Amino acid sequence: MGKEKAGFLTPKAIANRIKAKGLQKLRWYCQMCQKQCRDENGFKCHMMSESHQRQLLLFAENPDEYIDTYSKEFMDGYCELLSRRFGSKRVHCNIVYQEYIHDREHVHMNSTQWETLTDFIQWLGREGKCVVDHTEKGWFVQYIDRSPEVLMKLEQNKAKEKMDMDDEERTAIFIQKQIERASESEKNAAPPAEFTELKRESEEEKVTFSMGAASKKREEATKVIPEADNAFANISNKAGDMGSKKEGNKSVGVGQKRKSALDEIMEFEEKKKEKMNRKENWLHEGIVVKIVTKKLGEKYYKKKGVIKSVEDLFRGVIKMLDSGTSIRVDQSHLETVIPAHGKIVMIVNGAYRGQEAILEDINENKFSCTVSIRSGPLKGRIIEKVQYEDISKLHSP
Repeated sequence: MGKEKAGFLTPKAIANRIKAKGLQKLRWYCQMCQKQCRDENGFKCHMMSESHQRQLLLFAENPDEYIDTYSKEFMDGYCELLSRRFGSKRVHCNIVYQEYIHDREHVHMNSTQWETLTDFIQWLGREGKCVVDHTEKGWFVQYIDRSPEVLMKLEQNKAKEKMDMDDEERTAIFIQKQIERASESEKNAAPPAEFTELKRESEEEKVTFSMGAASKKREEATKVIPEADNAFANISNKAGDMGSKKEGNKSVGVGQKRKSALDEIMEFEEKKKEKMNRKENWLHEGIVVKIVTKKLGEKYYKKKGVIKSVEDLFRGVIKMLDSGTSIRVDQSHLETVIPAHGKIVMIVNGAYRGQEAILEDINENKFSCTVSIRSGPLKGRIIEKVQYEDISKLHSP
């Protein structure tokens, strides 16, 4: 009689199932038959089997079709795991591959058009499916999300930025036209009157005054005017004095320059932009900030770093300037950094949010600065009374 097969709950059957459950060596796997052998002898017997020979005959008829199919399945599985598990984060390619081969039914790389993982990662970079870069630690990969939701969101952000830029350009063009009109009106205005020195034509003539006759006429006039008329005159004089006092209060003070229509328009536009661009979040990529909390330890307290990326509007990934380590810190635990005169800063909040500027002056008493716009339609524009928290030093590597 033949040898009986081991039962389901026998130790041998349990051991076989445990061995089959785990990952086996790749060289003993047949992708065409989708069969995993546990040793070299079993793989040799499988290669000589009739079923394997039939699969090889099918592969020989059209080998390119099978290789392209397996390559596409491998690429789809790898990219799907990369997008689902890591999103758009930068990660080492081998970490993703190790998680991909944990699936027992995965497509093996020896059945694809790529011989090594490096070749596959370089191919992903050339095809534009991922962003790849090589470092001392190996190849790193970053998935490029092209889903309809992400593309729609990017289009909406671009449209919003374009509208904001159109408004700024329109405002700058309007202000420039007002400046040109004001300059033209000044050119067309009549030339100012020239004042010359007072000269007497003939030195021999003498000017005489008779004070006595004038005083006599004034006394006679006061005698002729009745008392009632004097009362009305006094009332009118008082009313005139009060009117002159009111006009004096409303008039511009001595030494103060009255605002022109152009200045009022520019001031109105700045208030409008200030109201529109004043937001609670002020973190921007590339600016230098200081950590002001002790919750992260004395190692980071009062230390400076550069914001590499902004997450959820109020959190930033900061690379420390002294140690080079990267940490994630909330906006409430950071403050802006004011550089020296002449350095480049970024306006992080207010009417000119996102603009690069040059620090011109610092008013330590009022905790404010004076900056000038560095580029764009408003290049050279001087902005005064900018608070410390509205500007921060721009990092220059």
